Amino acid sequence: MKPGPKSRPERQRPAPERRAPARRRPIESSQPGPGRSPALQSLLAFGAHPDDIEFGCGGVIAKETRAGRIVHFVICSRGEAASHGSPAQRVIEANRSAALLGARLEFIELDGDAHLEIRAMHTLKLAGIIRRVRPGIVLAPSLVENQHPDHPRLGQLVRDACRLARYGGVRELRRAPPHAIEQLFYYAVTPEAEPPGLTPVYIDVSAPEILKLWTGAMEAHATQAASRNYVELQLTRARMRGLRAGVGHAIALFPNDPLVLDSLAQAGQGARRF
Repeated sequence: MKPGPKSRPERQRPAPERRAPARRRPIESSQPGPGRSPALQSLLAFGAHPDDIEFGCGGVIAKETRAGRIVHFVICSRGEAASHGSPAQRVIEANRSAALLGARLEFIELDGDAHLEIRAMHTLKLAGIIRRVRPGIVLAPSLVENQHPDHPRLGQLVRDACRLARYGGVRELRRAPPHAIEQLFYYAVTPEAEPPGLTPVYIDVSAPEILKLWTGAMEAHATQAASRNYVELQLTRARMRGLRAGVGHAIALFPNDPLVLDSLAQAGQGARRF
């Protein structure tokens, strides 16, 4: 049998591409990435109730998120003891408010609204959150007792948790590496909660977009704003501080420890503008 005509040689098919193995998605970190200023390390704010952070220092939060800082809220009750608003309503309001401010939000269970007690287990739980979030700055309610009793107790728990989060030998915290924060600041939800023995740091929140975000975040807590004009109270407090400092509006934060500056260039202006 004669061989048939030779067929044209087939094109060589390229070898199938080998796909690189899928990489696991890295765990989201709130630490500053390469090239990011340490001044923009994440901020972790604790509130005893769903509206505490917004009324106490919401303008600061708005300013920090607008500057690119990652902000994480931890709320330690659902406001179940309040005279106005159900826990379900309070959660909805808190989520709406945090979204307006550009903050992340989580709720945790401790003893419940109006039942918070100082317990080692609570301190360890909060220290575990600090190790997980790894913030540079922590905000907590002030330690003054003449306010809702949950506020100073949470402030004390957070203060102690910041210290325990640094200790490598705490057995209950060994799931995450130790973490030392840069600074702990207290905020005052009401004028009566301002610590008399601490010199405050004033944060200028005068920019119109910041005031708008802060006002919207406070108004998102509609069940509470309807019971008393908290929004006007906080804006008036900020306006009074601003007048004293020579700016439009300012919010006071109270440092737990002395501030350390690299140079006097970071000192800013004094508040006595007269």
